[in-house]
Amino acid sequence: MAGRIGDEDIALVRERSPIADVVGEYVQLRNAGGGNLKGLCPFHDEKSPSFNVTPARGMYYCFGCSEGGDVISFLQRIDALTFAESVERLAGRAGIQLRYEQGGYVPGRQQGERSRLIDAHKAAAEFYVSNLVSPEAAVARKFLSERGFERADADHFGVGYAPNEWEALSRHLLGRGYSIQELIKGGLAREGRRGPIDRFRGRLIWPIRDITGDVIGFGARKLLESDDGPKYLNTPDSPIYHKSSVLYGVDLAKREISKRSQAVVVEGYTDVMALHLAGVPTAVATCGTSFGEDHIKVLRRILFDQGQGEVIFTFDGDSAGQKAALRAFQDEQKFVTQTFVAVQPDGLDPCDLRVQKGDAAVRDLVASREPLFAFAIRSMIGRYDTSTNEGRLSALDAAAPVVASIKDKALRHMYAVDLDRWLGFMNERLVVERVTEIAARPAESRGEKVKRKEAPLEPIVRYEVEALQLAIQRPALLGPQFDVLGAAAFTRPEHAALYELIVSCGGTVAGGAGGREWVERLLAGVSDELRPLVTRLAVEPLRVETNSEERHGVGLLARLQEVTVGRQLDMLKATMQRLNPVDQAQDYNRMFGELAALEQQRRTLRERLGGA
Repeated sequence: MAGRIGDEDIALVRERSPIADVVGEYVQLRNAGGGNLKGLCPFHDEKSPSFNVTPARGMYYCFGCSEGGDVISFLQRIDALTFAESVERLAGRAGIQLRYEQGGYVPGRQQGERSRLIDAHKAAAEFYVSNLVSPEAAVARKFLSERGFERADADHFGVGYAPNEWEALSRHLLGRGYSIQELIKGGLAREGRRGPIDRFRGRLIWPIRDITGDVIGFGARKLLESDDGPKYLNTPDSPIYHKSSVLYGVDLAKREISKRSQAVVVEGYTDVMALHLAGVPTAVATCGTSFGEDHIKVLRRILFDQGQGEVIFTFDGDSAGQKAALRAFQDEQKFVTQTFVAVQPDGLDPCDLRVQKGDAAVRDLVASREPLFAFAIRSMIGRYDTSTNEGRLSALDAAAPVVASIKDKALRHMYAVDLDRWLGFMNERLVVERVTEIAARPAESRGEKVKRKEAPLEPIVRYEVEALQLAIQRPALLGPQFDVLGAAAFTRPEHAALYELIVSCGGTVAGGAGGREWVERLLAGVSDELRPLVTRLAVEPLRVETNSEERHGVGLLARLQEVTVGRQLDMLKATMQRLNPVDQAQDYNRMFGELAALEQQRRTLRERLGGA
């Protein structure tokens, strides 16, 4: 069994793994001011960015779904890793050799499952590439050449060849120290009568990489007539490969997608290659499955999707391509970015188009894109005979709900007008009224989810949150006055608990200027219930100008003290009302003196607030 990774090594991994760089491999981040970065959350679907990263404290937090933590927990969450696997992956990225407390470092033995599978796939990819130059692979080289790809192109995309043998890859990987169980679990082999059998044999191989560039699976094209398998065979779902969220070519395209605010979605591996080589380096493809919701999430994070970019789907012009486009329409409004369809009239896919008509024709195909809404509506109309009144009415009944589902009212009206023109009614009012009638139905009846707005925080609760936020981010600004407030100054149990945690960790003196070490000290002693609150307040931007932070801190302390004094006054007055001033004169007079002192204290605090 693997030993425990040493605490010093874990700390070193955190130090040498800048959270902005690691998160930036998955999410397009932009400056949010105050030293913070912002992007679209990778853990839930959202229209506007609420995912914040604070490099100075090495933390991230999403204000939409409350996910948060450090660079290690980010990898755990996004790639479904264990803590040790996340540390190992970051260590490999940073060039750190980890030491294990039981038995020291033994290469290969202490790696987590994911790391082992990733390394096995990397070795498999190298094996396939090395076999592309073998005499047996002549059929694979011919396939590439006929589609306009040269040796350098194959090298760029890592294309290889799987020997037509039962266990060529398995023998190679077993010789490298990988187990039969690992080969089967990773989808590289399957169980045979006498041992593992290679999944891919006699096929052209494309490595499928995740967004960070790790090989996680393969796509394989049939080449031999004797092969009775499907034309394309892909890696099955595994601990590292989930086809519903994988996009082929995303590792090569992500920077250009972000830079150009454009993504082009095609249907195959050779189409991705053709587009990249033709000067459209934003192309990606799904891997043996339809484009779906998880693919949308991947692209939105890279695009920083806020309505400024484009997603262009290229489909064949046949009926299957039209169905694919209509499926894409169902998810269209999960993008804020504009979506388009590019269809080659003669039915050529991008790869064949490049071979027959050149690179310029491929670029022209992308440039000739049509809005997806228009394509979907016109495709639906095309199912009916619009030369008759009956056919036009049937087409209207079919297309009107599609137009009505457009959330933007102005755009909906414009497409209703277009629908009238495309159907040839010449009765704009009839069509617009039909669309408006359907759109007016309650959102719930149309199957749409309705978000409920959260109630704003009460002023005193907001003051508590801001004071605790300063105590985490800028503790020196609060000074020792914060440490003597007492937990009773906080109205919510979780706020009182966080206050006690801060004091138990040394208070504002120990916190000093804040930063990563202070946050890590707090997190080291925090309960699981309180951890999300600490993470959120460590990342949430301060809502005050930098040059007025000190004055703001003084004001917050005064407000909390005033509320505490106010509560004490209310309790004291309630007690005094139950006393008889004559029979219980001594107690009454003592309390009256306390009342006067508290009133004076409250006046002083209010004067302080007036100057804060």
